[in-house]
Amino acid sequence: MNHLPKPAGEGLHTRVFQIIFESDTPLAKGFDIALIVVILASVLVVLLESVASLRAEYASLFFWLEWAFTLAFTLELAVRLYCLERPWLYLKSFYGIIDVIAILPTWLTLILPGTQTLVVVRLLRTLRIFRVLRLMQFVGEGRLLMDALKRSSHQILLFFFTIFMLVTIFAAVMYLIEPREAGFTSIPMAIYWAIVSLTTVGYGDIVPVTPLGQAITVMLMLTGYSIIAVPTGVFSAQVIRSIREERYSEEACPGCGHERHEKRARYCLKCGTWLDETTPDPRLPEEQRKAWWRRHHSGKKNDDAGSPPAS
Repeated sequence: MNHLPKPAGEGLHTRVFQIIFESDTPLAKGFDIALIVVILASVLVVLLESVASLRAEYASLFFWLEWAFTLAFTLELAVRLYCLERPWLYLKSFYGIIDVIAILPTWLTLILPGTQTLVVVRLLRTLRIFRVLRLMQFVGEGRLLMDALKRSSHQILLFFFTIFMLVTIFAAVMYLIEPREAGFTSIPMAIYWAIVSLTTVGYGDIVPVTPLGQAITVMLMLTGYSIIAVPTGVFSAQVIRSIREERYSEEACPGCGHERHEKRARYCLKCGTWLDETTPDPRLPEEQRKAWWRRHHSGKKNDDAGSPPAS
């Protein structure tokens, strides 16, 4: 069960909570944007430090910058926990775990040197930008894609199983006909070659040298071109299906029987019949609307929402 964070109390706790955990004020939005900038800067420092020439020249600068970022993030996490009513719930949440992981590698260098490169996980903290820029409407689109992926999972798994059998057969044949000097030292190595060839990547580290092997390679590459779009087509079809179900209703028009109306539609696109069967057509005269209410609510006690409009 998800628990929304709450301030620990009135006064300073609430003011700090509004700045750190909310984004509906200029100050809160500025804090989040500044935090994201600092996160990106800290990741940039780690990336630059991995370059040998830069590390040799600016090692001291990188060291102090890294500790400055770590102390800043540690202080920020402490302030977050300070203003929360239940800090342990935040620490167990997704963002809480990311915040801890973001500062842990640098502190671990005091015990285990070399773990500072793990601070690139701080990049995950930029996910807060979804809250800052009010992009949570994309969650709906993400849910739609996940729904399409679940629906197409059986077809995609069947496709991958078929591909696996195909590359295994080709690999076994190549292992039999190609010399070991060509790189086909085992069937697993031949499977690696078959996958590389089927996907038309062609690294060139394992190359057939016999005419028959080269002919099989051509067949495998052409097969890859012909089937590589299959999972994309399956997934696209499920995405279109999910979009239609999200947008269109399956109920038929009571007048002409036409289906696939938009869920927000009130009248039939073809014949103009009123589609909402729970309320009368507002275009009807008042007497006919009253008669409709009597037919559909006879023997039932009408409440305020279900009663016909007053005369």
